[in-house]
Amino acid sequence: MAVPTKLGSLADFAKGGVEVIDDDPRHYAFSNIFEVAAKSRPYEKVCVGKNIKNVLEAIRAEGTSPWYTASHDEAALVMDGEVEIHLVKLDQPAAREDQEGTTMLEGQPTGRKMGRIVARRGHMALLPKGSAYRFYADKPGVILFQTLLGPLTIERWGEICQR
Repeated sequence: MAVPTKLGSLADFAKGGVEVIDDDPRHYAFSNIFEVAAKSRPYEKVCVGKNIKNVLEAIRAEGTSPWYTASHDEAALVMDGEVEIHLVKLDQPAAREDQEGTTMLEGQPTGRKMGRIVARRGHMALLPKGSAYRFYADKPGVILFQTLLGPLTIERWGEICQR
């Protein structure tokens, strides 16, 4: 029997879960990025997956974000909606080379405009080291964001994981 695959959205998702056989459910984490984004403020970076210092963050895209940068490459996978990503190649790096995770910039970045990306569900954008970027979404959407654990990463495991 064929089982259909159904991808969720902010408007239509099912929580799902983990069925644990002969083990303690507290050894497992299961969260739903759409549920996390639905309960988040715009552009909060809520950790939904972690491997040592690498993290996946669920981000609710809505309106215009602040400008961000990082001392390493990051990636944004649009899971719901349409998100514009504006890129600027910074004249001077704004994040220290030893700083991990995303850094929020104050005001407008200075540098050469690199262009913009219009990403829809399933599109991934690379956000290169040494650039500044900001997101814009006309309607609420969801970004699954890959970066390193940093000061803007919010960990809410007790609220978002199956227990």
